[in-house]
Amino acid sequence: MWAPDKPTAPTSKMDSRYTSTAGLGDLNQLSAAIPATRVEVSVSCRNLLDRDTFSKSDPICVLYVQGVGNKEWREFGRTEVIDNTLNPDFVRKFILDYFFEERENLRFDLYDVDSKSPNLSKHDFLGQVFCTLGEIVGSQGSRLEKSIIGIPGKKCGTIILTAEELNCCRDAVLMQFCANKLDKKDLFGKSDPFLVFYRSNEDGSHDFIGEFTTSYRELSRGQSQFNIYEVINPKKKGKKKKYTNSGTVTLISFLVKTEVSFLDYIKGGTQINFTVAIDFTASNGNPTQPTSLHYMNPYQLNAYGMALKAVGEIVQDYDSDKMFPALGFGAKLPPDGRISHEFALNGNPQNPYCDGIEGVMEAYYRSLKSVQLYGPTNFAPVINHVARYASSVKDGSQYFVLLIVTDGVISDMAQTKESIVNASKLPMSIIIVGVGPAEFDAMVELDGDDVRVSSRGKYAERDIVQFVPFRDYIDRSGNHILSMARLAKDVLAEIPEQFLSYMRTRGIKPSPAPPPYTPPTHVLHTQI
Repeated sequence: MWAPDKPTAPTSKMDSRYTSTAGLGDLNQLSAAIPATRVEVSVSCRNLLDRDTFSKSDPICVLYVQGVGNKEWREFGRTEVIDNTLNPDFVRKFILDYFFEERENLRFDLYDVDSKSPNLSKHDFLGQVFCTLGEIVGSQGSRLEKSIIGIPGKKCGTIILTAEELNCCRDAVLMQFCANKLDKKDLFGKSDPFLVFYRSNEDGSHDFIGEFTTSYRELSRGQSQFNIYEVINPKKKGKKKKYTNSGTVTLISFLVKTEVSFLDYIKGGTQINFTVAIDFTASNGNPTQPTSLHYMNPYQLNAYGMALKAVGEIVQDYDSDKMFPALGFGAKLPPDGRISHEFALNGNPQNPYCDGIEGVMEAYYRSLKSVQLYGPTNFAPVINHVARYASSVKDGSQYFVLLIVTDGVISDMAQTKESIVNASKLPMSIIIVGVGPAEFDAMVELDGDDVRVSSRGKYAERDIVQFVPFRDYIDRSGNHILSMARLAKDVLAEIPEQFLSYMRTRGIKPSPAPPPYTPPTHVLHTQI
C-alpha cells in the first residue's frame, strides 16, 4: 500500500538494510484499489527529551501503520538519524497512498540512537504520536502539530507532520486545428474530414487522406510556423513523382488546463461538514429487546452505532472543530408526545451539535431512552435541514455530507426526490445506510446510478446519493472492525468526485494553501 522514500545520503549509526517496511497484503485487507493520490509526509520535532549525558539526543523517527482487520502495527519505515539535536527536521520523507474513504492509522515513534544496532529496544525511547493520514491532510495547510506522549510525567515535546500531494501529470490540453486544400474523397461532393489522434502501431479505417506526426513539445509552442503540417499520403507519394501533399493542417490554439484535486481544496481550507440523521421509527423494534435494530448491547455496537462510527471516524478528520449536528426522525418526543421528523439528538434544537463522533454516539443512546419510536419514515425534512445550511455557503469553503441510517421503506418518496433534485445544485452529498432485513428498492432508486433521480420533470443536476445495505458488510468471521472498514470504504468512495463535480460546475477554484512550513536551518544530519 505504501512505499518509503529512498535514502539520499550515506548511512550512519544504524544500517538502513535493517529498516522494515509493510507490504500491501499485510496492511490492507479491503482491496487493491487504486489510491486517489499519493502524499509525502515530512516530520519535524521540537523540544524532544534530552537522553544523552554529554550531548543532546540523536533522534530518529520510526513510522508504523496499522492493519485494518487485525489492528497489528507494522513498521513502515525510518527517517535518518540527526546528531545532537532536540529540534530535528528530518530529510527523509514517507510516501503514502491516500484513500479518502479509508481510515489510515499511523504511529510515529521517536528514539535517541545510541549505537549501530537496528534493534530499537537498544535505544532510548523519546515518545510517540498517534494520528490518521486524514488528520494530517485535513489540518489547515495539511500541517498537523501534536504533543508527543508515552513517557509518564514527562513533557516529550511536539511533532510537526506536513503532507504534500505528489503531483503526477494533471494537465488537460485543449487544441484547435484547421485544415486546408485536403484531397477530395467524395464522388459528388467535397470530403467530410475529421482528425484522429493515434499512438504508435494503431490503425484506422475510413477513407484515408493522409497523416502527419508531431509531439507534445512541438504542439506546446502554440500557433506558429512550426505548427503547420503537411498531410502526407504515403501511397500517393510513392506513385506520383510530383506529389507534394494532400493538404495542410494548422494548429490554431493550444491551451493547457491543470486539473485540481480533492486535496487541493482541503489544503486550501475547505471544510467537510458532517451531519447524522437516524431513523427512530417503530419498525426498528423495542430498543430494550435483543431483536431490535436499536438494541443497546453493552458488549457490542448495534448496526446503527457501527454505521455511525465507521463513516464518522473518517469524515471527522476533515472538520476542524469536530462538532457534528445529529438529528433523529420518526419519533414521538417528550413531554407532549408530538411526532417529529427533524429533532436534535442532544435535545437542543437551537444547537444540535455533538462533540466528535463519540458525542454523537452518546446523544444517540440518550435519545433511545427518552423518545418513543413511532413513524412514518420521512427523509425530506432532514435533507432539507442540511440543504438550508448548504445553500448559504456556495463559495467552496464548505461542503456538506449527510449520513442517513434507516431500516425501512420511505413514506415520503415524492418529497424526498424533490429534496434530492434541489440539493443536487448545492455543495452537498447524501449517504444512506440501510440496516435490517427490509427490501430497499426505493433506496436503490434514490442512489441514481442507473437512472438519475427526477422530480416533476426535473432531473438532479448531479448524482449526490450513495446507498448501501448494511447486511452486505457483515463479516462471516464476526470481525466487526473489518465490516465497518468495508462499509466506510464503499459509502465514502464517491464523495471526492461528487465534491469535485460541484466545484467544477460552479467554476470554484481551491483557495491558496497557507505558506509551507519552512524549518530553520541548523544541525548536521546523516542518514541511516
